[in-house]
Amino acid sequence: MQSSLEEVDTGAFTLMNYYTAFSRPRYITALWNSLRLGAMVTVLCLIFAVPMAWAISRTNMPGKNFIRLLMLGAFITPPYLGAIGWILLAGPNSGWINRFYMALTGAPEGIFDIYTFSGLAFVIAIYSFPFIFIFTAAALDVVSSEMEDAANILGAGTVRTTLKITLPMVLPAIMAGAIVTFLEAIALFGTPALIAIPARFNVVTTQLLQFFSQPIRAEVAAAYAVPLLLVTIALFGVQKMITRRRGFVALTGKGGERRIIDLGRGRWVMFAYSMAVMTLAVILPYIVLAQAALAKGWGRGFSWDNLTLKNFEYLLFQHETAAQSVINSFTYAAAAAFIAIGLGLAIAYIVSRKLLPWVDVLSFLAMAPFVVPGIVLAIAFYAAYAPPPLALYGTATILILAFATRFLPIGYANADAAIRSINPEMEEAVRILGGGRLMAIRKVMAPLMKRSLIGAWLLVFIPATRELSSAMFLYGPNTRTMSVMLMDMSEEGNFEHLAALGFLLLAATLVIVAGATAFLGRDFMMRREKK
Repeated sequence: MQSSLEEVDTGAFTLMNYYTAFSRPRYITALWNSLRLGAMVTVLCLIFAVPMAWAISRTNMPGKNFIRLLMLGAFITPPYLGAIGWILLAGPNSGWINRFYMALTGAPEGIFDIYTFSGLAFVIAIYSFPFIFIFTAAALDVVSSEMEDAANILGAGTVRTTLKITLPMVLPAIMAGAIVTFLEAIALFGTPALIAIPARFNVVTTQLLQFFSQPIRAEVAAAYAVPLLLVTIALFGVQKMITRRRGFVALTGKGGERRIIDLGRGRWVMFAYSMAVMTLAVILPYIVLAQAALAKGWGRGFSWDNLTLKNFEYLLFQHETAAQSVINSFTYAAAAAFIAIGLGLAIAYIVSRKLLPWVDVLSFLAMAPFVVPGIVLAIAFYAAYAPPPLALYGTATILILAFATRFLPIGYANADAAIRSINPEMEEAVRILGGGRLMAIRKVMAPLMKRSLIGAWLLVFIPATRELSSAMFLYGPNTRTMSVMLMDMSEEGNFEHLAALGFLLLAATLVIVAGATAFLGRDFMMRREKK
């Protein structure tokens, strides 16, 4: 924020950056578009996620584990890769759905156009709703059925009980997921760049990219990003105000249990709804991405003579920078994960053991990046580290630091939970026997926290490999990541190579998730229904 109030050459105080940032109507329109987009995406995500979370957590809907598996697929799919899939599916006239419709009906043009505002909102929502699902399902899993049973005894049906009792009890979780979804929508860069720019309308993130074109106007970009930060603070303030005024006790200590609701034939309706959503999010995009990755020309359709592995061969062995982008992505993500977990563990230990004054402030600072959109964080890093004497712009160092900062809250939250699960008496016993604090940490706490920390490392590593919002504004010629490379390829229009690179990213992520599940257990990322 400081750089937004400084003059470029002299560093003197000025408000001209704000005047420049908001003086043109199209800049204001872009900001309004982002707010509308965030609202539309949040509503769609609530429609997609809440019924599924309720059905999986509280009812006898069949196929729960399969839906959870597909949900995991939606969760780990980079939004910009999903956007590519939907461009192949619903691009005007050339998309597979439109081509099928024209062949079936003889119509001169397709029925869908993904290059619209509503198309953009749909694509973002279909890869953002897992946030609300995870928040809501986790809350529903711990809510006792006592109040629902009381409502049923008084004559309320399943629908009324759900709307009047169950969902209000998990309202804080739904709100938290909705806020994260809204912030994700207004701060996302990749999907708007793929859809909004060709559709000739701007949102905040695409407008910020223009400020980073030559000549770079970082101070104007910082001023233009301030409303995103203010909106973030306002949303969390509203959430606290609402939840403070109402009680949301779900665990009473009376030993209540969660009763599964028998939906009768309605269970198949909920299964069909869940499958329809997951088909849109995972099955259809993955099919067309696989076809494009394995095709000589994706527009030639499904045929044996169109199959080839040369797209993968080209990327791995012939393309000048694609292989290096793969190495960069995983190297930077691994380094960032080590930093985030190491720093998060140190802060969590200091806060838990109250080793320093003002530990609450330290805890707040560790969680603060969670509410800062990635693109705002990137602008802050550019303003802080790009100028001399550090001059880190375009280096691996600034990308690693940005990734580590972006995902520090994950490292801190997991480390804090792991430390709090260990009785301090075990550590004190080592010190009573003559060992120091470091020995207690090394011999007692580290072995007990090993699985939790490995899981936390992976939960930082996976999103860091696909991080785009911050990477797009900080990378240099030799530090392109896979996410940046995918965006570059999209501008070239070579969907075959782009889809192949996207599948390399997905394949590596799935291997890591499978390995983590085998090592850490089935609860690594998303709990499955126990049999």
